[in-house]
Amino acid sequence: MASTYTPLGVELMATGENAGTWGTKTNTNLNIIEQISGGFASVAVAGTGNTNLTITDGGTGATGAARVLELTGTITGNITVSIPLDVENFYIIKNSTSGGYTVEFQYVSGSGTSFTWTTTQKDWRILCAKADDGTNPNIVEVSLTTSPAGSNTEVQYNNSGSFGGDSNLTWVAADGLNIGSQKELRLQDTTGGQYIGQKASGTTTSYTLTWPAGAAAANDYVLKSSTAGVLSWGEVTGGASWQAVITTGTTVATAGNGYFCNTSGGVITLTLPASPSIGDFVSFIDYAGTFDTSNLTIGRNGKKIQGATADLTVSTERAANTLVFVDDTQGWLLQNK
Repeated sequence: MASTYTPLGVELMATGENAGTWGTKTNTNLNIIEQISGGFASVAVAGTGNTNLTITDGGTGATGAARVLELTGTITGNITVSIPLDVENFYIIKNSTSGGYTVEFQYVSGSGTSFTWTTTQKDWRILCAKADDGTNPNIVEVSLTTSPAGSNTEVQYNNSGSFGGDSNLTWVAADGLNIGSQKELRLQDTTGGQYIGQKASGTTTSYTLTWPAGAAAANDYVLKSSTAGVLSWGEVTGGASWQAVITTGTTVATAGNGYFCNTSGGVITLTLPASPSIGDFVSFIDYAGTFDTSNLTIGRNGKKIQGATADLTVSTERAANTLVFVDDTQGWLLQNK
């Protein structure tokens, strides 16, 4: 009885046949099996049309019997790569062709399924060739990943080793990451036990806050917002910046400062800023309770005080007040009287 061959070319020797050549044929069979298990073949598929992968009975080097294939060449039209109808195998194939055309991997005949690389897919695929009954052979792509969980746009996460999805965590290309139902964004500390959370109000009107481009220019700045939600850094204002106690001579005041004035050693002159703007202010306090015996003089420095072109003399014990500039007509006005 003569030898027969498997669809991938392995020789099945009949009992008592091939005396004297059995060893050689066995070694060839082992080489074919090695090729089927992990062999590599480069297949040129340039041009257009169909390329048939070969099977050689009792011989090595057949492209249809290699485990790993690389399709090469410049294609000028959509092409097909075909395998014989009786072959059952799985292939690891890379489409390395150049040219913007499809590459279809199929059985040479039959009405089963095939696999097609699109015009832009130049990548590796694992394909299983299932001959079935020979009439409806199928080429099936083997997927090594689990299908995504949840609905469309839901962000995937590890859920006990499987993909998980949550309708409250979605990605919308036009908007970005969406966290729904007042779920929080939590920034955890190094232990993971404590966190800073941010979440939306229960009922809100949609708006966006845009953060500043950099950190604040100095300490003690605060965030402020425009009506469009653009955040910026602003210096804290509204209160006086109190200075060290002054005891003698003349001090030229700076707008926004407050001065403790000690006249126990003699009169003191506190001169107002020369070029004030509306809203500028200067505060003063009788430090030692001696304004009644040693007065404090407020020098007007070219601007009016209380509408008058004269310096202001403060002679009330424990007096404390603030002068606020309004304009050149009234000048500096006392905030309290």
